[in-house]
Order: sequence, then structure tokens, then C-alpha cells
Amino acid sequence: MKASQLRKGNVVSVKGAAYRVRDIEMQTPSARGGNTLFRVRLVSIPGGQNLEQTFKSNDVLEELILERRPIQYLYTDQENYHFMDSENYEQYSLNGDQLEDQRDWLVENMEGLSAVMLDGQVVAIELPPSVESEIVETAPVIKGATATNRDKPATLTNGRVVMVPEYMSPGDWVRINTETGKFMSRVR
Repeated sequence: MKASQLRKGNVVSVKGAAYRVRDIEMQTPSARGGNTLFRVRLVSIPGGQNLEQTFKSNDVLEELILERRPIQYLYTDQENYHFMDSENYEQYSLNGDQLEDQRDWLVENMEGLSAVMLDGQVVAIELPPSVESEIVETAPVIKGATATNRDKPATLTNGRVVMVPEYMSPGDWVRINTETGKFMSRVR
């Protein structure tokens, strides 16, 4: 796989170790003939050590073969998040640090998740593209707010604050993009 084909969440081999791509920044040089550079932030699997590498667009990286299994989120204790394989009922635990921002979107007994496995070990989870959540706190509805396209902050049941249209009120359900954390639509 070329560096230009890297995407967030890919798992690649760097110096013989497995790393998951956390973030990618593309830098295009202004000089003619200059190669596009990709500054990639990686996290080691397992372990969670951070690594920052810069690749040229035509650098070749080895993508590791991963297995994806359907899982269900069960519960959390002080440090770990517990999941169960939906097919063979095997249970897995992941540390909160491994989940990063994903843990905000987890709800007990949540289905539709995938475990990303490398050599029989869960290295990450994949959330569904969107989740539904209830607004618990936001500014009052402003009369005539549907005429303008302005947003206001709203606190969801998980504690996250997202920007929603002004006509939304506490008790309304919204669909949120799990990758960007942004409002997608109202759930009726």
C-alpha cells in the first residue's frame, strides 16, 4: 500500500511492529516536482506507544491483514471496557486509553460494533457510522429559529457537547456522526 492510500484506522507494519493510523496530515510542497508528504501519527498495537512518521506519497507500507468480528458492548468498570463476540460469546476487555474518543459513543448493551483483531487479539473497535443520542441540556428554543441556519451547543446523555440547529430542545433525539462528532439529523 502506498502512503497516499493510507486512511485513518489502517494497520500497517513500521520497523517490524504493528501500528494503527491515528491521524494523517498532507503537506503539498510549493516547489515544482516536490513530492507530497504525509505526516502520519501512529499508535503501536498492542501497547499504545505514539509514533510520528513522515512518508512521501510513493513510499510503500505493508498493510497488515486484520479480522473483523461483530461484537456487543457490555459494560465498563474503573479502567476497562468489556465487549462480547456476537457469534461465539467470547468476552474481550479493552483499556480506556485504547478507545480514545470512541468511548464517548458507547452505550451499555450497544450492538453493531466490530472488533478489529490481529493474531487473535482485539486491537481496536469500529463504531457504527452514526449513533442516536438524546439532548439533555441546551438553550431554549427561539421563536422563528427555523428561518435562519444557526447552531447552538447542546449536551447529550453521554456528556458530549455538539452543535445543533436552534430549533432543537431538551428531550429531542439526534443522530451524530461517530467519526467527526457532528450533528447529522434529528431522529423522529
